[in-house]
Amino acid sequence: MKYTVAFTPEAEDDLLDLYNYIADHSSTTQAMRYIERIERSCMSLTTMPDRGTRRDDLCPGLRVMGFERRVLIAFQINSGSVAILRILYGGRSVELAFPQVED
Repeated sequence: MKYTVAFTPEAEDDLLDLYNYIADHSSTTQAMRYIERIERSCMSLTTMPDRGTRRDDLCPGLRVMGFERRVLIAFQINSGSVAILRILYGGRSVELAFPQVED
């Protein structure tokens, strides 16, 4: 079965922020290449999306996988689709990105 992959608005914002940061500190060409590699990694979830580490402690069904030791991709698998929830760069905390709701 082939899954569809969709980016949430928060993940799109994360990619844009990362692009802007790299473009400001390096070049727009480098920024675009890096973002494209991240997007390819996300799109690879169309097949065998049951990868990464489960983080049900933060959000039911949440999975995270690393990318090039600097990026954490947070996603959920739904029936026939994968939702890319966040793209966290450079040690940004997944715990802060998905705060637990207190009872």
